[in-house]
Amino acid sequence: MVDAQYCFDRLKKSYILTFATVDKEQNPQVRYISAVHWEQNEMYFYTARGKNFCSQLLENGKVQIICYTQNKEMIRLSAKAEKASDEEQSKIKDIIFEEQPYLINVYPGQTREIGIIFHIKDCTIEYFNLGVHPIHRLYFDIGKARHKSKGFYITDECIACGTCQACCPQEVINAGDIYSIDQDHCLHCGNCYEHCPNDAIRNLDKE
Repeated sequence: MVDAQYCFDRLKKSYILTFATVDKEQNPQVRYISAVHWEQNEMYFYTARGKNFCSQLLENGKVQIICYTQNKEMIRLSAKAEKASDEEQSKIKDIIFEEQPYLINVYPGQTREIGIIFHIKDCTIEYFNLGVHPIHRLYFDIGKARHKSKGFYITDECIACGTCQACCPQEVINAGDIYSIDQDHCLHCGNCYEHCPNDAIRNLDKE
């Protein structure tokens, strides 16, 4: 069964995770990070103070972390990273350097002190499996995080003509007086939205 713990376990097993932030000019910034330590469903990670990555995290903390498994599963974690407490900085830093021995070559001796430990506690996880038909999409909110719904839905302006059902590549639109989309299996491709003859389908991302 896919649940939040399943997603955390997949993230933990990924040797390298992709982290994304946005710079001051709103340009996307992506990098690989492996200096990570997990404690239950919380994540700690290390980066150097001089890096743009660190500056972006200190400015607003917004980050997305993604992994892709050999089973065609995409797991995306969205959160606001915070600088770990002073008490945790040294402790977690030592743990990460022990768990990732290569870091000793990168930051030998006391040079590791140039780094900062960031902490993620509250987050939203999106699970997206392209390896099954229909595709499988789920969301999980951890702690105080709350995800924003996205994708498409059918309004009461539906005339039940069946056009959307016929053009859905995943065959996940259900017939009725008002047709409905199975959100757990929706591809978010928008084919139904573009073909609806009565403009009865809405895009949540545009509302």
